[in-house]
Amino acid sequence: MSELAILGGPKTRPTAYPQWPVWDQRDIDAVTEVIKSGRWGGYPYPGPKTAELSKKFAEMQGGGYAVPMVNGTITMEVALRAAGIGWGDEVLVPAYTFQATASAPMAAGAIPVIVDVDPNNYCLDPKAAEKAITPKTKAIIPVHLGSNMADMDAIMALAEKYNLIVIEDCAHAHGAKWRGKGAGTIGHFGSFSLQSSKILTSGEGGILLCKTPELAAKAASIIDCGRPHALGGGEEDESQEYQVGGNFRMSELQATLALVGIERFPEQAQQREAMAAYMDEALSEVPGVRVLKRDERHTTRSFYRYIFAIQPEEFGVEHDVLCGALDAEGIECWVGYEAMHNYKLFQPQKSKLAVPNAFPQYFDFQNMHLPEATRACEHEAVWLDEAVFRCGPQGVDDAVEAIKKIQRNAAELQKAADAFRGKSS
Repeated sequence: MSELAILGGPKTRPTAYPQWPVWDQRDIDAVTEVIKSGRWGGYPYPGPKTAELSKKFAEMQGGGYAVPMVNGTITMEVALRAAGIGWGDEVLVPAYTFQATASAPMAAGAIPVIVDVDPNNYCLDPKAAEKAITPKTKAIIPVHLGSNMADMDAIMALAEKYNLIVIEDCAHAHGAKWRGKGAGTIGHFGSFSLQSSKILTSGEGGILLCKTPELAAKAASIIDCGRPHALGGGEEDESQEYQVGGNFRMSELQATLALVGIERFPEQAQQREAMAAYMDEALSEVPGVRVLKRDERHTTRSFYRYIFAIQPEEFGVEHDVLCGALDAEGIECWVGYEAMHNYKLFQPQKSKLAVPNAFPQYFDFQNMHLPEATRACEHEAVWLDEAVFRCGPQGVDDAVEAIKKIQRNAAELQKAADAFRGKSS
């Protein structure tokens, strides 16, 4: 019998990792309180729970003016609109991220310009970004990806040199810090997702951190149907200007769940950070595995998922085969996103931005060359679930043992994979 679970052998980890999201009586009590209050939705904005969340989230990240919203995609669109960026303006986005990072500029009428990533951390490459800047470039959206942060020193230097707005996509980086500064507080805006898989969640939801009270007031107005808001994003203020807006408000039910999540967050983040360091050390000893480089300026690590890379020739199998085998061993994992120019969820060619009298030249994906993102997506990257890092050293040990086990049996696994693919074709 094979040693590998995917080929009929025993699982490395027969016990499931901890569930996500975490919940207990506090969540039930908090939601019950809101239900009994009769104030469930987001109007008038902000409700008491939403206002409390704004304050506590900004405190958790260490600065900024927080404006909670319906999700973590609209946060980026609103940031662009609040900064006056729209039709025909170029916005630099990395090639390796969820499609929302590139679709949000389109929702604001702007053009996402796709930039390759740094192979050391899979975040936006500042050198590639600078080469992509033109007189039409107005903003840059670096993504703090998986378990790493983009080089914010280099990105802010570009912003100053070329007068760009910086919107940090922090959907994976709640609690992370760069040089002691919270993710989302370094650029002009920080966009956070509270979607159900994120490490701070309210099921759905998002929070936009704004650098100034003026930007926060504009953002709050845009998401509250254009109603004018006080500086700092507070309640309505008729002395401020009306905006073009829509209803993108966060509900009180979402806000109260996020508030309970903030109570748990510090302990969960400490668990993950400690075990990620343990994982770095353990994986560094496995041939064919490359631990992504953590910049020393990334002073506090907080992550959505832990990403490492394999070198398929040395490891013995491609990353998709490895991930399938790891899942069978009881180690939840994923191959990650598709590169943006090959991403099935990203279809800008079907938008009016790509019609002949608009901007079709930006979406010639067949001739787009993004070697680092393509290599990560098609051959290298392995994303481990955050739950691996919330059950102590044993959770990490099991994952590492499963990776070693698969490598020991790589030839057998690759032969089986080739046979399956041949049969499938």
